[in-house]
Formats: sequence, structure tokens, C-alpha cells
Amino acid sequence: MKRIAGESIKMTFLRESGKLAAALLYAVIFTEGINAEPVNWEIDPEHFSLAFEAEHIGYQKQLGFFLEASGEFRFDSDTREFFSGRVEVQANSIFTNNEDRDNHLKGRDFLNSRRHPIVLFEASEFLPNKDRTAGKLHGNLTLLGVTRSIVLDIILNKQAEYPFGHRKETLGVSASTIIDRSQWGMDYALSSKMVGDTVKLRFEFEAIQQ
Repeated sequence: MKRIAGESIKMTFLRESGKLAAALLYAVIFTEGINAEPVNWEIDPEHFSLAFEAEHIGYQKQLGFFLEASGEFRFDSDTREFFSGRVEVQANSIFTNNEDRDNHLKGRDFLNSRRHPIVLFEASEFLPNKDRTAGKLHGNLTLLGVTRSIVLDIILNKQAEYPFGHRKETLGVSASTIIDRSQWGMDYALSSKMVGDTVKLRFEFEAIQQ
């Protein structure tokens, strides 16, 4: 009788241990699933700078900005896994600190902002480096109604709760790329070499977790 009772206690212990192990495994998997869940990040328009640089007759590199833009993306900051992203730039917001030049850039020779008011970037894949502090962001740039693939160099800066104001989780990002404007059909002054084909783009922004 004692042996039977002992075996019964042993079997009960094993069953309960198995249940506990299964519960712990489920909790681990479930928790990891929550941590890996992507969230929406919205680019703060008050901390969103888009700059460009293009050669002018070989004398200098003309600098300029786009003053109005918005964007959002889905991103898991724990795994550094990227899911989707979109940035819209108002073509009419171009600024080079000269009204005549700005109006020319807004016109048909360059951005044709009346017919194509939005410059659109849609991200598709982020390939992080080994320590996941930077990487390559692949996507499509739509300009003048033409869509071409581009790759941006990304640096993931500080991520933390904002120290004032909205006090939400915030991620800082630096990005840059180089394009040839002629690939989008913008070929004004190329043959005369008055304006360079190569345009350097630089983005700096803070994104707020939603």
C-alpha cells in the first residue's frame, strides 16, 4: 500500500510539474510575441528636417530645404525589425533662400509642383548592421510621376522617453542618400552642365511612438 501511495504521489508531482513547465513555456512565448509586436511611429513635424545639395555650374553646391513633410512607419525597436513606412514631402515647400530660384525649382523645369504636389517615399525593407545601430533602408521614391528604387543610409540615434512636452517614447533617426535627378526625368540644364545631375539628400527627424 505504501508503494502504491508513493507511486501515486510521484505521478501527481510529475503531472503538476508538467503543467507548470507548459505554463512557463506558454508565458515565455506569449511575452516574446508581445515584445516583438511592431508599433506605429509618427514623425514629429516640428523636428523633421529635409535638406538637399546640388552642384551649380561647378562654382558651389547649392543647399536647400523642403519645409513641409510628414511621415510614419511601423517598427519594433526591440528587434530593430522594420515593417512599413511612408514619407510625403510637399514639393511646393522647397526653400533655397531666394524667391526667384525657389519659383523656378517649383516650376516645370524641376519639380512641377502644380502637377505633382507630392514627393513620395515608401519604404519596403530595413537591413540593420551587426549591432543594429544603423543599416540600409530600401524603398521607392516617386517624383514627377516616376517611381524608382533607392537605398538610404540610416543611423538609429537615441531612443528614450522624451524629457519634456509629450513625454512619449521617441526615436531619433539620421538618413541620407544620393540620387541622379535625370532618372526621374528631371533633365533641365544637364547638357549645358549648369546644374548637376547628382543630388544629395539628408533627413533628420524624431519619431514618436503611438
